[in-house]
Amino acid sequence: MEVDLLLLSMVVTVIAAALTVPAGFGLATMLTPVVLVWLPPHEAIALVAIIHGAHNAWKLKLLNSRVDYQAVSRYGWALIIGAIIGAVLHSYIPSDPLLLVVGCALIILPVLSVTEKWTNFRLPESEDRIGGFGSGFFGGLTGHQGALRAMFLQRRLPDKVAYAATASILALAVDVTRIPIYIMFEGTAILDEYILLLALTASAIFGVNLGKRWLVKWKNSRIRIGILLAIVASGLLYIVEAGKNLGYW
Repeated sequence: MEVDLLLLSMVVTVIAAALTVPAGFGLATMLTPVVLVWLPPHEAIALVAIIHGAHNAWKLKLLNSRVDYQAVSRYGWALIIGAIIGAVLHSYIPSDPLLLVVGCALIILPVLSVTEKWTNFRLPESEDRIGGFGSGFFGGLTGHQGALRAMFLQRRLPDKVAYAATASILALAVDVTRIPIYIMFEGTAILDEYILLLALTASAIFGVNLGKRWLVKWKNSRIRIGILLAIVASGLLYIVEAGKNLGYW
């Protein structure tokens, strides 16, 4: 294992984990390209899921008093069912098409988020279960659950601390659902990378503590814009890479 590359990966993880506390999403999006340097897509998404789960568990520990459980209940069983279906499909889709799906999701979901802001359109609360299912499905399939969840959740919870706390418990529910399915199919490959897993998990937890300070001091709108731009750029890179491998260009 290259020590310099590992240290760089840890630094990126700390920054990503800190930024996503006030933004409420984006860790998997920013971390997946890092882990793809080490692992192929299926194993990378599975390993990122474990780091993502630890990150959300620690964030929930720090912010648990501000969780809006009414918002959590509106997502209900649909979130879990979506995560199960997405995680099972993840294990059956070949690597290059999976990378293409990830890339498309990374472009479409931020565009939906921005469009809602421009149009000032508020999705009715009766549609929260659809949002929960979609968030869980994409979380299970590619690990990118946050942008879609933010569309349904952020307008419900204008208080940024309550939003961050509630987003963390919803994300953790998806992580707890999908990780056992990933391990069932990719367990050996994940265990082989235990050094990378432990290093990036520790970095993500450290980043949460840093991000909690930023949550109070920074305007999360600016952080969200930066993350959305990074998400779209990553999606374009994924599509180009998958297209080359599939012979599209």
